[in-house]
Amino acid sequence: MADNRAPSSEILECPLEEIHSTGSKRNGVWVKLLALLFLIGVTIVLYQTNVFRFFFSRQEILEFLESLGPLAFAGFIILQAAQVVLAPIPGEITGLIGGFLYGPVVGVLLSTTGLVLGSFLAFFLSRTFGRPFIEKFIDESLLKRFDYLLHHKGLFLIFVLFLIPGFPKDYLCFILGLGHLTTFEFLAVSTVGRLFGTILLTLGGGFIRYHEYGKLSILIGVAALFTVIVYVFRERLERHFQTLHARHHCKKSVGRSNSVL
Repeated sequence: MADNRAPSSEILECPLEEIHSTGSKRNGVWVKLLALLFLIGVTIVLYQTNVFRFFFSRQEILEFLESLGPLAFAGFIILQAAQVVLAPIPGEITGLIGGFLYGPVVGVLLSTTGLVLGSFLAFFLSRTFGRPFIEKFIDESLLKRFDYLLHHKGLFLIFVLFLIPGFPKDYLCFILGLGHLTTFEFLAVSTVGRLFGTILLTLGGGFIRYHEYGKLSILIGVAALFTVIVYVFRERLERHFQTLHARHHCKKSVGRSNSVL
């Protein structure tokens, strides 16, 4: 005798949920793939049109911003954000130009706004596309060097790294996108950490504009001394946080073993 009973709702719901979940995952993969192809295409276009070279020329940037007229503020913010996302481009040039064109107060405000925007974009791209994406332009040795930051927040150490003049902070934004920091934590520590270097560069740009080379020499000396001091303590801090991470990892492993037993 044939079984004419209607299929239960549980039997129907499970396959539908699986189909919906599978469809969502496939859509997410396609969106990420298209976005990645778009980014690669933009990078190729920028390279072919010599836009990268533009960021290395102080004179070309100055002429470009002056040509924008009333929109120069917005143009400068976009340039600052772009030099973070396009990590190999030196941010020191745009920092000096901010002080050269807008003075110490407005220059710091504009530079900070652009750096926050660019840092967020770098962090967001890394968190969205993951390690395979950033491995395309960040050396594996650099990723391994800061691998412990991906498993332990170490906010104070991250703050110190952003504080060091000349440290590759733009790469650090991408690396931290792979870790456990929340977006708010990342923006807070990166913004405050970058502020000292931003002020130094902005002041330097103002000194260059008004030919105050004596003050500029003192500023460079102070920055160099500060860099040496921070580098010395940075190595100790890195070892300290690496030790903390190792202990934390061991405790988690022991805890899991005890729970299994």
